[in-house]
Amino acid sequence: MKKIFTVIAVMVALTSCTRTNPFLTQWDTPYGIPPFDQIQEDDYLPALEEGINQSMAAVKAIVDNTQEPTFDNVIAAYDRSNALADKVVGVLFNLGETDLTPTLEGIMEKAMAMISEASNEVLFNAELFAKVKAVYDKRESLNLTREQQRVLEEVYRSFADNGIALDAEGQARMKEINTELSQLGLKFGNNLLKENNAFKASFGVAISEYTSAMASTEDRAKREEMFRAYSSRGANGNEFDTKELIVNILSLKQERARLLGYDCPAAEILSDKMAKTPETVDAFLANIFKYAVARAKEEVADMQAVMNQEIAEGKLPAGSRIEPWDWFYYTEKVRKARFDLDEEQIKPYFQMENVRQGVFNTASRLYGITFEKIEDAPVYHNEVEAFKVSDSDGSLIGILLTDYFPRDSKRGGAWMNNIRNQYVTADGQMVRPIIVNVGNFNKPTADAPSLLSLDNVETMFHEFGHALHGLLSQCTYNTVSGTSVSRDFVELPSQINENWAYRKEVLPGYAKHYQTGEVIPDELVEKILAAKNFNQGFITTELCAASILDMKWHELRSMEGIDIEEFEKKVCSEMGLIDEIIPRYRTTYFNHIFNSGYSAGYYSYLWAEVLDKDAFELFKEKGVFDSETAMSFRRNILEMGGSEEPMVLYRRFRGADPDPDALLRARGLK
Repeated sequence: MKKIFTVIAVMVALTSCTRTNPFLTQWDTPYGIPPFDQIQEDDYLPALEEGINQSMAAVKAIVDNTQEPTFDNVIAAYDRSNALADKVVGVLFNLGETDLTPTLEGIMEKAMAMISEASNEVLFNAELFAKVKAVYDKRESLNLTREQQRVLEEVYRSFADNGIALDAEGQARMKEINTELSQLGLKFGNNLLKENNAFKASFGVAISEYTSAMASTEDRAKREEMFRAYSSRGANGNEFDTKELIVNILSLKQERARLLGYDCPAAEILSDKMAKTPETVDAFLANIFKYAVARAKEEVADMQAVMNQEIAEGKLPAGSRIEPWDWFYYTEKVRKARFDLDEEQIKPYFQMENVRQGVFNTASRLYGITFEKIEDAPVYHNEVEAFKVSDSDGSLIGILLTDYFPRDSKRGGAWMNNIRNQYVTADGQMVRPIIVNVGNFNKPTADAPSLLSLDNVETMFHEFGHALHGLLSQCTYNTVSGTSVSRDFVELPSQINENWAYRKEVLPGYAKHYQTGEVIPDELVEKILAAKNFNQGFITTELCAASILDMKWHELRSMEGIDIEEFEKKVCSEMGLIDEIIPRYRTTYFNHIFNSGYSAGYYSYLWAEVLDKDAFELFKEKGVFDSETAMSFRRNILEMGGSEEPMVLYRRFRGADPDPDALLRARGLK
């Protein structure tokens, strides 16, 4: 960090005698999409180092400025200080999750250490904080816009929450903790990726295909084998075991919380969220769990009745009972019997490309935006496609990349990434975002295109809701742009978007048989809608159980004497989780809370669902494509980012506080 900037610039500008590092140039590509084909792995660290040095120079300029501290010369300057570093990180972190190579894994480890060191240097800079505090202390007299007030609050809090008030010893320890946590989280994610790949190598089934494989595998012993392998990822005592990592991560989080004056990590993490306290979250989850597990017990009884019939027919030994590895298999049997609905009968109508077009068409009808595929766009993998997103007046909204198929170099699950945020430059130029939607859906085969399950369809709508939040952002400052909102608010745009997936006004427009082009028959649509709340006891229970498990880990004050598996078993018993269900994520493969920013935050999906179901009730009241309601949601939620308090934004749209029972009603649990 102390090297002379001009020397560094010369060193990193050239990675060979004839080649300029692409990150240090203006990208002459369509809409500023990164020139992925020109970027080499050895470009990242030199460019990141230069970016960090530019950031440090910007901070030094703020500190050395002898003028009176103002919002513009301190807070806005700080907001803009990471331009080059953000440019590098946007590409690097996306590749680290979607196309990780052994070399890139090492680069990511070094990059995380560099970023952590730089962050510590900035957030413990007493002179910089003095400038920030000077602006913060006179905020009431500065005539700031509401967005500027929020940016100021966030910047001030970032210093306070990192321990700027600690003594020298405390600050030194906090720096060490921050660095160690970033490295341990990355290690957890890498170990889990290897465990996922080992599962696929053993069973020929990707983690993303586990549910459908369990639903269709008749061999009960095989199902049990798959279940035990799936549910023991990270707990196999091998080099990829995550238990020791978890103990270290939680110990460091506990120490960090104590340094900042909190009883436990959950109290620290929730202090600036909508929920505010662990007690609020615990009570919220306990209420939902009560209804969910009651319904799940009814579902077990329904499945056991089917199993009993098979026992009577001599297909199973006497005394057989539903086990966790039976759930998906017998759920499908009950679904078929009750609704005459078979996933394999449905999938031919959900070709990936058609579903994606349905997602686009829905957004077009709601928000007046259009999508155009960019042919020959630079992409980071040949399975990635690029789309230009435009507003109704033809102006650019942003670029969307879709990356939907599993590969060994991609982590499991589905998510949205920001390669570039939306913001306004110092000279007033609007920068539009570049967003990535990532999934792990079934790949095309020699005989058929990619065909999606109902769950996959919802996932695509969900992640595109996050994309809309990033794409439609109309903020000035990076700090509050797009999805830079409270963790328990960020899922509102994604989850409300799921509500259109199976509407009668939407479904026939995209659900077409991949061979015949036949629109999905009304009879099948009726079956899908009738089965909408089927198995909600299980779905809600496993989600709620994982959320409670997350909270209990982060409410601990010490890891002394804690055995990972025994503690999880104790938590599940105390919450009343039935034997037939395990949490959606068991501790040793709970990537959300140990590597993806959802620590003491997995409850956010359920918390935001209260908002989304309550909000969608307004759409149903006014018309699901009512333009006034849709544009109100766009203006008050999707465009605003974190430029206002979440509940203020919600009330502006809804005109009232959310009804807490909206979730239970929507899931058919109350």
